[in-house]
Amino acid sequence: MKTSNCTDRGLTRVTWRKSSYSQGNGACVEVADNRAFIPVRDSKDVSLRPLIFSFGSWSTFIDAVKKGRV
Repeated sequence: MKTSNCTDRGLTRVTWRKSSYSQGNGACVEVADNRAFIPVRDSKDVSLRPLIFSFGSWSTFIDAVKKGRV
């Protein structure tokens, strides 16, 4: 896990974790734990602004991935 300073949406100090499906080839995302929303960033370029998802949107996305829809 990495700790990062990010001022977007109040992400001043969050702990980022890589996807459990990451295969070590650099093509993965990192997710941070947050109480209000789900921030997601590209692990290849952590200087880019993270994408912000609501809990409902993230849950729908994860469900679709698990069911092979995405």
